[in-house]
Formats: sequence, structure tokens, C-alpha cells
Amino acid sequence: MRPTATTAAAPSGDPSATGATAPGPPSGPGGPGSLTVVPARHPARWAAALAVAVLAAQFTHGLATNPVWEWDVFRGYLFSETIVQAVGVTLQLTACATVLGFLLGTVLAFMRLSRSPVLATAAWTYIWIFRSIPMIVQLVFWFNLSALYEELGLGIPFGPVLWSVDSDSLIGTIGAAVVGLSLHQAAYAAEIVRGGVVSVDHGQLEAAAALGIPRLRQIRRIVLPQAMRAILPAAGNEVVGLLKGTSVVYVMAIGELFYQVQVVYGRTGRVIPLLLVATAWYVVLTSVLSVAQYYVERHFARGADRTPPPTPLQRARRSLRALRAAAARRDRPVVPAATLRGENR
Repeated sequence: MRPTATTAAAPSGDPSATGATAPGPPSGPGGPGSLTVVPARHPARWAAALAVAVLAAQFTHGLATNPVWEWDVFRGYLFSETIVQAVGVTLQLTACATVLGFLLGTVLAFMRLSRSPVLATAAWTYIWIFRSIPMIVQLVFWFNLSALYEELGLGIPFGPVLWSVDSDSLIGTIGAAVVGLSLHQAAYAAEIVRGGVVSVDHGQLEAAAALGIPRLRQIRRIVLPQAMRAILPAAGNEVVGLLKGTSVVYVMAIGELFYQVQVVYGRTGRVIPLLLVATAWYVVLTSVLSVAQYYVERHFARGADRTPPPTPLQRARRSLRALRAAAARRDRPVVPAATLRGENR
């Protein structure tokens, strides 16, 4: 008797075992395969881009053809000795006020966070007063300090003065400008630093205290490195604003950038090109500060972002290496395939 072949029943859920094909989308007239894919159109976006391009072209054409700009006068004064020295004075005022302002602001921030009501109240009062008074009023006040106090001295409180000095000799014009800018900046820096410190998780301080780490080391090694990520963006804005705010010291007849520009165009009558000179220098200086802020933020972001995106300089180097590699491949001689087979034998 001939044996009969038996076939195992395939599971109902496995169509490949029975030779059946998986059902696909219908390709008939009503199926998705018959639909035409039409790209989305954005007429409003194209119209807005065209309008911006036309306005930019008109502005550029006006800069190039309008004789009122007097580009020859602009080029003549851009790197003149007077303007360059004034830029140096502006940078000195900005650097001194930034360092002193943020040092005092850091102290005020931790005073506000202190549990001592005296320290917290004193810091809050300082911030309230110096944020309420305009900078120009503060500068004029410090410039006329000798009218209020002819001498400044050290001695026993409510007692005799042991050492005194004339106010004008102690605080000159530049000194009054630095003091006014620094004290004004400290009020804003205090709130920036306080906001950054508050943003750090309080549990980390508790963990550090449980490990027996001293309070000062907790602040220096744990709190501030993490707080810098929140401090730096606002601090960068404050430094840029301070750089431009130094133009207010023209009321004290200090030879910074804007004051010297005023002197020059008051003497020559070339108002527009001299204002362009000041504008160009302010744009360059703020751009340098923005680049520095970018790299400092990148440095302090390493703890949160282990693989930060490449910097513009790194992107440029990578593109240059890619171009060199592509040029080397094009210059490499082409070897026929038959020759390669013969060498392999």
C-alpha cells in the first residue's frame, strides 16, 4: 500500500507558510497608489521673502548711491588716532565696570539669599535704590561728590577722623565714571547671579552638606558652575548694554567714543559719517563680546551637553578638510580594472 504524504497545517497568522502574500494597499483607481502627491505651497511666505529682499536691495542701493553718507569721510575717520583712543577709553570703562559690578553684585546676591534679616534687607535696599535711579543721574551725582563731601576720611565711628583726603584728588573724572557705572551695574548683576543660584537644585547642597563639604567649597565647586548656565545669557546682555551705556559719560566730558565723535562732527560739521563711525565701532565691539559669550557658554554647558554641536570654526575646518579630500580624489590617477586584476594575480 502506497504511503500518502501529509502536510502540516500552517498557522493562520503566517501567510508565508501557505504561500499566500500579505495584503497590500489597493492599487486600483480608488487606492492610495493612484493619488498624486502635490507639494505644499506657501504663497504668503514667498511674498514676505520677496518683500524683505526688495527692501534690503533698496537699502543697500541707498547706502551705495546716496552722497549724504560720505563714505570717504567715514573711511578717513574710522581708524584715526582720536577715534581709536576713544575706543580704548570705552573698553577700559566697560572692563572696569563689568569686573567691579559683578564682584559687588555676587556679594549682594548672596546677601539677599542670607538668612540674616539685616544682610538681606541691606542688599534689597541697595538693589531697589540703584535700579530706581537713572544711570545719568548717578554719574552726575558722583561727578559732583566734592560739593557734598569736601573730604573723605577714616576714623572711629561717630568719633575723630584719623585720616582724610580731598574728594577731588581721590575721585577724579574717570574714577567717578567707574564708580557710577560699577554701582549701577552691581544692582542688576546681583539679581542675575541670584536667579542663577536659585535655579540650582537645592538637593545638591543638601547632599554636599551630608558629605561634610564646607559651605564655601559648596558654592565654589557645586553651585556656581551649574548656576553659570543660567547666569551667562543675562550677564552677556548686561555687558553689551554696559558697553553701549558708557556713552552716557559724555556728560562728564570723558573722551570715550561717542564724546569724541560729537567733538569731531561739532568741529567739521560731518554729522552723518561720524555717527556711522561710532555705529561701526559699537557693532564690532558688541560682535566680539557676543562671540566671547558663545564660547564661555559652551564651556560651562559641558556638564549638561556631553556632545555639544561644533563651533563655526570647527564647521569651517571640517568643510575645508572635505574639500581637500575631494580635490585629492580628483587628482588621483584612474587605474584600469584589468591592471588591478593582473597585479592581484
